[in-house]
Amino acid sequence: MPHPTTDIPLLRGPVPLVHLLLRQFVRCGDQVVDATCGNGKDTLLLTELVGANGQVWAFDIQQAALERTAQRLADVDLLSRVTLSATCHERLADLVSAPVSAIVFNLGWLPGGDRSVVTRPDTTLPALHASLKLLLPGGLLLITCYPGHAGGDTETDAVLAWSRDLDAKDFHVWRMGQQNVREQAPFCLVIQKAAHHHAA
Repeated sequence: MPHPTTDIPLLRGPVPLVHLLLRQFVRCGDQVVDATCGNGKDTLLLTELVGANGQVWAFDIQQAALERTAQRLADVDLLSRVTLSATCHERLADLVSAPVSAIVFNLGWLPGGDRSVVTRPDTTLPALHASLKLLLPGGLLLITCYPGHAGGDTETDAVLAWSRDLDAKDFHVWRMGQQNVREQAPFCLVIQKAAHHHAA
């Protein structure tokens, strides 16, 4: 008997793919980071996955993003599991106090927000480098790249170049995106720290 369509995740664009991977890898009690919380959808999923004994750190430089995220969490009584920080993800290594199992970056701008406020390579690359050090062996760094907006192509090129330089013995790096879409469509980079690895 075929599954009802409501039970099947539709993999249109990179975000549902990111969520599918998070559901596979994040466990109750884990500690995780949403480095760009935006409207809070990734933060909410992470909060549900880590459960009452887990911890989520969520970052954004825009107050509107933090307010939307806080409201989304408060609506389902999960705000207490999350530490929201009104700061750039460049500082996440200063504020996250423990090894984590997953870190999510959704680059670009805040959906529905000011499109002139975007993530930039000069802060994104240090944050990604710091993320590798925070990850537990086997942990995931998930990066959704948006090459199609002004500045997004430069940031995407910088992130891809950075990821290509990671040692294949220490990190498993995958580029995952739809083939039958425009060339500048968003895609996801999946970086897993090797199980034997103990320091980035």
